[in-house]
Amino acid sequence: MKSTIKDTTIPIVRELSADLETPISVYLKLAGKGPSFLLESVTGGEHVARYSFLGTDLRDAFILKDNQWAIHTPQGVDMLPLEEEQTPLQILRDHLGLNTSPKNPDLPRFSGGLVGYLGFETVQYFEPTLPLLPHPDLPEAIFLLADTVIAFDHAYGKMLLIATAHSEGEIPAAEARLDDLEARLDNPVPDTNGHNPDIQPGELQSNLTFDEFCQAVVKAKEHIAAGDIFQVVLSQQLSRTTSASPFEIYRSLRRINPSPYMFFFDFADLTEDEPLYLIGASPEIHVRLEDGLASLRPIAGTRPRGATPEEDQDLADELLSDPKERAEHVMLVDLGRNDLGRVCEYGTVKVPEQLIIERYSHVMHIVSHVEGQIRPEFDAFDLLQATFPAGTVSGAPKVRAMELIHKLENQPRGVYAGAVGYISYDGSSDTCIAIRTMVMRGQEISVQAGAGIVADSVPANEYQEAINKAKALFAAVENAEGLN
Repeated sequence: MKSTIKDTTIPIVRELSADLETPISVYLKLAGKGPSFLLESVTGGEHVARYSFLGTDLRDAFILKDNQWAIHTPQGVDMLPLEEEQTPLQILRDHLGLNTSPKNPDLPRFSGGLVGYLGFETVQYFEPTLPLLPHPDLPEAIFLLADTVIAFDHAYGKMLLIATAHSEGEIPAAEARLDDLEARLDNPVPDTNGHNPDIQPGELQSNLTFDEFCQAVVKAKEHIAAGDIFQVVLSQQLSRTTSASPFEIYRSLRRINPSPYMFFFDFADLTEDEPLYLIGASPEIHVRLEDGLASLRPIAGTRPRGATPEEDQDLADELLSDPKERAEHVMLVDLGRNDLGRVCEYGTVKVPEQLIIERYSHVMHIVSHVEGQIRPEFDAFDLLQATFPAGTVSGAPKVRAMELIHKLENQPRGVYAGAVGYISYDGSSDTCIAIRTMVMRGQEISVQAGAGIVADSVPANEYQEAINKAKALFAAVENAEGLN
């Protein structure tokens, strides 16, 4: 199938004051007409947290399942099987039709394009030797094609309404979409209480018992001792039913665990059985491409925040002086450098920030920044493929670690440890790692969390680390249930 998008993109932009609106209020006014998304940066400084993006009137949707894309358009659904040696990203590239003309400096980083998720098991299309099985209940990937986007510029207190036309003849239709948006923005914020009184919140259930998880850690350590791998991330999934609505859970998560990559996706109209929602508060970038510069920020090493500034600094000093944490982090930085080196100009890959402390609301992490200049023959899709999945959620060496994950975890990961974000019409991209992410199907909500296993890991401690990470997200679910 040929590209449905021409290389020409003509953004039509209207600027409105945002002093009386928030991304939450605008999303509530506009959502409800099919698939929608909200991407927010609640913390992280100007470079990370300047913009929030949302879209509700989405042109097309791409759903990957059973080795084929289902392409939903206003005209219907087309099935596009993957040909031999063809990757899912190649088909997305053909449909997006990247416009490689110079970026408009007056536009935000995302003004239209593809937005969605790439699940962990899609790595099998990039590494055919991996015997991964897709998740039985979830699409391997979903991407929405957004021709109409609202961008909040938090630095200047304004919002930009952006509609993309792909020819001069499409400009009147783009203007009409903006007229419709402005009219709907005058509506009051609707009632958000989606509480389902027929559902009783259930008990947390894990897909692995304590003994099963600890046994997997012991087996992983045997592979490490044999020199097979240096590190591997093992995870478990916790799930339960909830009476809260998906968006109330997102709002609760946003309050409890503000993060650089907050996201909410409503895929309800795209799934055949139970409606699907994605709710996340990821702290970690997967990879970004902006003005030809590819960058990633490995996070490895965590401590809680201190109760006082002095205790906080003591914890930071202790974290940075921990030889186990430092060694694991440096190994993942090297893995990131290697990933970028596959698509970047020789000699441009560097680490301008290494082993620094980055603080969040509840925890602090060791973080480094790795960047390189992408080669002209590569683009955002090549970059995503070269770095997928992140070493911080798989291990090192990456391919062997993923083979062990497949062997030691008792079910496919699905969304967890994949990538969530956008690829813009202008060729820029920004994705985060799908951690601290909730998948909601109907009224059942699940969270997957892992722990990095190294030579001196204590199985019981690693089990508890994964449990604690997952329970931190379920606190947001409990909070949303309590609001009702």
